[in-house]
Amino acid sequence: MTKTKGFSYGKIFAIGSGFFALTLAWTFYNAYMPLILGEYIESRAIRGGIMGLDNLVAVLLIPFIGAWSDKISTPIGKRLPFITVGMPLAALFFVLLPFSAEITLWTLLAVDVIFLLAMTIYRAPVIALMPDHTPIDKRSTANGIINLMGGVGAIVALFCLSSLYGMDQSYPFLVTGLILFLSFIFLYFTVDRNPAYVGSSEDELEEVQASKSFFQGLSKLKQPAFRGHLFILIAIFLYFIGYAGVEAQFTTYAVEHLKMDESAAGLTLGFFSLAFVIFAIPAGLIGSKRGKAPIMLLGLILLPLIFILIPLLPLLQGVMPSINETLVLQIVLFIGGIAWALINVQAYPLVADLGGKDKIGFFTGLYYLFSMASSIVAPGLLGLLMDLFTHPALFFGSALTFLIAFFFLKKGSSMVHTSKIDLNDDSLKL
Repeated sequence: MTKTKGFSYGKIFAIGSGFFALTLAWTFYNAYMPLILGEYIESRAIRGGIMGLDNLVAVLLIPFIGAWSDKISTPIGKRLPFITVGMPLAALFFVLLPFSAEITLWTLLAVDVIFLLAMTIYRAPVIALMPDHTPIDKRSTANGIINLMGGVGAIVALFCLSSLYGMDQSYPFLVTGLILFLSFIFLYFTVDRNPAYVGSSEDELEEVQASKSFFQGLSKLKQPAFRGHLFILIAIFLYFIGYAGVEAQFTTYAVEHLKMDESAAGLTLGFFSLAFVIFAIPAGLIGSKRGKAPIMLLGLILLPLIFILIPLLPLLQGVMPSINETLVLQIVLFIGGIAWALINVQAYPLVADLGGKDKIGFFTGLYYLFSMASSIVAPGLLGLLMDLFTHPALFFGSALTFLIAFFFLKKGSSMVHTSKIDLNDDSLKL
């Protein structure tokens, strides 16, 4: 095991197991909870609104919990008390979700709310474990490992757990609950009680960054000097509506409109995530060579074209009856995942660069604020379009958000590139 000044790659992989379990649970929840809700609620807008609750709860509570875990002092350290409460509770109520759905809608919603709260309790502390155990010069590497494990968790959720769902609706919930609990046990006996680099979680948590930006200078974006910056952030807000809406509503589209088997629907969505994980690093290299904004603009043209194509695939089967529509859809989604990598991999570095070295924290917060705000409204908004204009409206509506985002990003990046703003000017102080 490689160690440097108390730093251990073994501990990073142990911490990564917590992120693996978290991403596994969230990915499966986002894919299949709308189908479970559909047993009681016909409106896709209402189902989508419920699906947006997790992001709303996160924005409201995680900054508070992160700050609490920075200040608390216990015999088992700062983070483990929250993890000890949150992870086992989340595991238990995740297991209970399919069984509660067999009782009443209100029972299902009660179990769902407790699950969301439990996930919120431990999310900030488990993410803060990485910087607690990692010196600054190793954090990029450690973050890469943890994000890779999160990506693997998403793939496992959509490929492996989706197959279990086809056998019995409760099986993937049982397996995920077990993985959450085993991950908790692993973390509890692996991480240090008083890690060498323990500090504040403020710079590590998306929700904290978002809240800080909201309260500490969002109004500055109204100034004419920051018009280009604002346009770029609006572009991010818009295309995340399209992405988050498809992520939450795809299985509903596949099951209700294409009459696809529920397990096959989740597995098919997995090809989008698989492509993103495979092409994330190449997309980053391309962006570094060709420029972040131009590569994002390319993706913002390609992905809506792919989404518009998806509702037309049933017509292809009418012309060519022997074609495997599910296989074609999986290939199309895989190509879509490549386009998404071109967009999303560049987005945060582009925004972080807007403020220069002295304003990275502020613009990081703005990035998380705009991207997370879209995730709150997207499932309900795209679901409403499906209610009003039938299921294919999911992809047409999503494509529209990407196309509008293209024009905001193009205009914003051009304005930022040509402007000569001195961000150290006291009149523009953030």
